[in-house]
Amino acid sequence: MDRISISGISATGYHGVFDFEKRDGQTFVVDVVLHVDISRAAASDNVADTVHYGEVSELVVAQIQAGPWDLIEKLGSEVAAAILAAYPTVATVEVVVHKPQAPIPVPFSDVSISLTRHQLQHTAVIALGANLGDPQATLAAAVAELGAELEILKTSPLAVTKPVGGPPDQPDYTNQVIEVRTQRSPHELLDLCQRIEAAHHRTREVRWEARTLDLDLITYDHLVLDDPRLTLPHPRAALRGFVLAPWSWMDPDAVLGGQLVSRLAAQAADTKDIIRL
Repeated sequence: MDRISISGISATGYHGVFDFEKRDGQTFVVDVVLHVDISRAAASDNVADTVHYGEVSELVVAQIQAGPWDLIEKLGSEVAAAILAAYPTVATVEVVVHKPQAPIPVPFSDVSISLTRHQLQHTAVIALGANLGDPQATLAAAVAELGAELEILKTSPLAVTKPVGGPPDQPDYTNQVIEVRTQRSPHELLDLCQRIEAAHHRTREVRWEARTLDLDLITYDHLVLDDPRLTLPHPRAALRGFVLAPWSWMDPDAVLGGQLVSRLAAQAADTKDIIRL
């Protein structure tokens, strides 16, 4: 994971156990390290695709000036919580709070606490597809069912695509991609997708057979995972135009494996046959 570090953010705060600390105030200094994937920003060269360190610094100052609290442990926790809430792409934040003017009756140079906090909200990309029954109605229903359980951030236009692999003579697919935010773990999110598939009578008898509904978990934050149930990112997503094209329509600056999704879509063999609805 990449990192953005900001050191020495200082402001006057009114935190401390003693009354005079809350009355007179003193200087607090905060260092933060943000663990965040910067590949999207590197690909787009757009400040909107990264964490703006100037805004983060202002947010930290606002927390120093808030309160007051008795302990710098509380101040550090508030700084971390504010950063994670404001920037869902930050996977982990490290915070160090310095209190160089602490009322200690012996010579000293600094007092500090350090803490690490992890993001509770996670962003995932889910690909939807169907080619039996009424695919458009099924995808609309599946998105609504996912939206009842998750926060849906973005939805792509629908795409009509040719079957890739599987038995011959299948009907065309209707595909869509959505981006969601959730507190579920990757496996809990997979379980939810499979429950919704089952509710729409999805069967798994022949690989890549025609289906009433297919929900594939494509990415989950920037997690790399390979276990018997789940591989992330999806192992074939980078080759599937029926995933890549609608994803790129939804999010032109999306990145997968360090490459722009739009570029991968242009290179996928099946993209040429895709019809955007």
